Amino acid sequence: MNEHLHTALRLAADGVPVLPLRRGKGPFGNCRTCASNACGGRPNMKTAGPCCCPGTCHAWAAATTAPAVIASPAWAAAWRQAVCVGYHPGGAGLTVVDLDNADAIGWAKGALPATRTVPTTRGEHWIYRGTMRSVNAVRDGVDIKSTMSYARYLGPGTGTMTALPDAVRALAVKEPPTARPAPQAVAVPAGVGGGECRHRTPAYLERGIVMAEQRITEARSAVHTTVYRTFLAVLSAHGRCGCLTDAHVTRLFAAAQAKGETVRHCADSWTNARTALGM
Repeated sequence: MNEHLHTALRLAADGVPVLPLRRGKGPFGNCRTCASNACGGRPNMKTAGPCCCPGTCHAWAAATTAPAVIASPAWAAAWRQAVCVGYHPGGAGLTVVDLDNADAIGWAKGALPATRTVPTTRGEHWIYRGTMRSVNAVRDGVDIKSTMSYARYLGPGTGTMTALPDAVRALAVKEPPTARPAPQAVAVPAGVGGGECRHRTPAYLERGIVMAEQRITEARSAVHTTVYRTFLAVLSAHGRCGCLTDAHVTRLFAAAQAKGETVRHCADSWTNARTALGM
């Protein structure tokens, strides 16, 4: 039996929807019947429509756990040409944070909770339980693959898979319009506190703050958005247990002001981030 087909059947038996990926590690293109939406659905992988094409030409929407389909004659040619097995993370109840380089991995180690990791050609996949919207380039070298997306299967990985954290969900949140209240003194609380502390050591929090300062400092464009998303990530990871202090917030504000942000915009971004997270 074809090695990729064997892997696909094993994954399908575990409830993971699979599909073959061609050279270039992408999905197979639409067949003639389905080209230009002639089939009535799923031509560009955006939605799972009514098409009953028996082939593999709808990317993530073609992914399946049905052994009879995976091993069918209609899929046979695709498996012979396949260079690897792909899967639909959202269909398996998963989210993959695709870290494409060493810098992205370093950021994740400071900003995200540990979970199952799988080595890739250039970086790592961090896999969480739970689904969300798929978004590419949420930051340099970081893509999110979950619903309406596919990922390469590169092995079982190591570590215990944990629940999808708010810090990952926050990466897909667009900055809301900045509030413009009348000028007044601004008091910004660090966090809500009262939650269970997840920090293993004080160094974990310090590393997160340092990496947040670095992310803001290294922003070359979209500084407003970078500041907001950084605040959102910090609050997601550190804002609920009471460890985040006013001194930490002052450091983040100072980094943002060094990039040209005003105190008012910093305060608005912090407040908007807390509101987005329900704090």
